[in-house]
Amino acid sequence: MTSPIDDLQTVRDYLRYASTQFAASPLFFGHGTDNVWDEAVQLVMRSVNLPLENNALFLDARLTRDERAMILERIQRRVDDRVPLAYLLGEAWFMGMPFHVDERVLVPRSPIGELLESGLQPWLGDTEVTRILDLCTGSGCIGIGAAMVFEDAEVDLSDISEDALAVAESNIDLHDVRDRVRTVKSDVFENITGRYNVILSNPPYVDAEDLADMPDEYRHEPELGLAAGADGLDIAHRILAKAADHLTEDGLLIVEVGNSWVALDQAYPDLPFTWLEFENGGDGVFLLRGEDLRAWQARG
Repeated sequence: MTSPIDDLQTVRDYLRYASTQFAASPLFFGHGTDNVWDEAVQLVMRSVNLPLENNALFLDARLTRDERAMILERIQRRVDDRVPLAYLLGEAWFMGMPFHVDERVLVPRSPIGELLESGLQPWLGDTEVTRILDLCTGSGCIGIGAAMVFEDAEVDLSDISEDALAVAESNIDLHDVRDRVRTVKSDVFENITGRYNVILSNPPYVDAEDLADMPDEYRHEPELGLAAGADGLDIAHRILAKAADHLTEDGLLIVEVGNSWVALDQAYPDLPFTWLEFENGGDGVFLLRGEDLRAWQARG
């Protein structure tokens, strides 16, 4: 792609150019936007730290040569290498908050954020929340989002990946919650102690067939955060086996399993899964109560 750096000067020029390039390319939108225009707006505006909304004032502002070169390089990498936008920016938004991201973690996109924004109601009821576990935390976005909602709760961000935990640590500092949010290196529940009022998890759940068919954008994400065996349930089985040991009696387990939800539902006919619905899209998220998990375990 020949550089048009001397022809394009303003923010408006680069919005138009990015939109044209994206529309002419076989891009897949699944990491925060779902169309060419929103992708272009995010790339151009956030590359030069401009707001995503109420930004008409800046459209005819001229960009410096360094800014133009950076935006053009990012457009080219998005088109030629199919790098997700969040990795190009080093930033993704979740629950209206920015998070540091790079190729050590998945790009935040879980519908669990919608549940947190509603305070986990009506399922939580009057339960006091003092401890929360974000299992398979990745960037830490779910657990930190929970900490923002439940301001008196202590939150553990757990992951097997030291690389992911390093990113989560940076997000703890970004949101200034180190006084009550910490990271724990753990293979599922291996190093987890005590009981929690809420366990949240967006674990690996992509089955072998879906993993092989993924668009190129997803191949930039760590496979450790995606792949979960032939049926996508390797980690979900382990969570269900031990979750009751780490939940309070009135605690909640909320886990995202995506397209593997049918296989999971069939594998556990005696578990009273509540499959949650979302106004903003997303599915394959179940809720179980601690008392139901213990009753299921007792039946053997």
